Amino acid sequence: MDFTITDEQQLMLDSLREFCEREVTEEKIQKWYEDRRVDPEVCKAYLDAGFGWMFLPEEYGGIPGDAVTLALVVSELMRCTGATMPFMSYGLAMFDLAEFGSEEQVKEGMEAYSKTGEQCFSLALSEPCAGSDNMSMISTCTWNGDGTVTLNGTKTMVSHAETAPFIMFIGKDDNPDHDNKSMSMFLVPKDMPGITMAPLHKIGQTITNFDEVYFDNVVVPESMLLGKKGEGFKQLMKNFELERIMLASHSLGLAEAALEDAARYAAQRETFGVPLYKHQIIQEMLTDMEIKVQTMRDLLLRTAWEFDQGMSVRLDSALCKRYLSRTCTEVASMAMQIFGGIGYTTECRIGRIWQDCRGDSFAGGTEEIMVHIAGRQVVKKYASDLL
Repeated sequence: MDFTITDEQQLMLDSLREFCEREVTEEKIQKWYEDRRVDPEVCKAYLDAGFGWMFLPEEYGGIPGDAVTLALVVSELMRCTGATMPFMSYGLAMFDLAEFGSEEQVKEGMEAYSKTGEQCFSLALSEPCAGSDNMSMISTCTWNGDGTVTLNGTKTMVSHAETAPFIMFIGKDDNPDHDNKSMSMFLVPKDMPGITMAPLHKIGQTITNFDEVYFDNVVVPESMLLGKKGEGFKQLMKNFELERIMLASHSLGLAEAALEDAARYAAQRETFGVPLYKHQIIQEMLTDMEIKVQTMRDLLLRTAWEFDQGMSVRLDSALCKRYLSRTCTEVASMAMQIFGGIGYTTECRIGRIWQDCRGDSFAGGTEEIMVHIAGRQVVKKYASDLL
């Protein structure tokens, strides 16, 4: 494994930094966090710059790429902005649509994406009583036998529900029994009769709107089925590993931003007649933060490299997601401690970074679910002969 930045990757990262300097100022970021969305023209500019087309199929205008490069771009975007920019989730969503959608669905979705730079659908998966426990889902897709399907259920923590024109709904086929593993996905216009929503208010990552969405006897044609009947959850699982790598990249970028902010503050701030960084306790904190960030980067890039080689990353993507989502919060918390009281104000971005990092422990699968996944894989790795 050689993680030396190639000339092409360096050019892309330089271009990304220029984009951030031009389009993503701190003043704009603060406004976007209040508005619960990024300005549409900036989303479109990000797409037009080429970053939003990375990893998408060429036949739809995408740019072929690899997970290592994508991880570098995502982490650099978060490092440059010190914010949870939503562009990563836009690209992942469109990747899923290209994988599972019909030719007509993909064409319609990609046309909408190319016009706005924002993903064309929100994912309605989690439910109030069924977060990580997907088998406890009680939303249903009732096949009426006349070419239509009736959707019912309550979905929660639906990101981008307010801004995306479509909703990707997943529910159990015909009955909500716990043991029913047959689940189907539908791509539904959010303005269909029977769909209502109510905003949820996060304490961090507020740049991405977050809603509860209610489906009350929503009748849709069977042609809105996304992928194969009964295999909706299996389809989603197919790309979970890539999603975990991208979420870990987000965590790394925020941790890097926190470390850099803390180091620069320690170099400028004076206490007891000397720069803050000359106090041994501050040196120790910065040292531990650097160790954590370097370890985060190494684990992330190795996992992304394994993914690109076609190797199984079921274990390492779970380890990566758990370690980086937890460690970024630790780094951000130590950075806030170095800033002292000013770091606990909204005038200093380290507070925003800390709040956003804390949310990474839940997004895309909790730390505990990563243990559930990884723990079984560890036993298979070292004791397969006993299983």
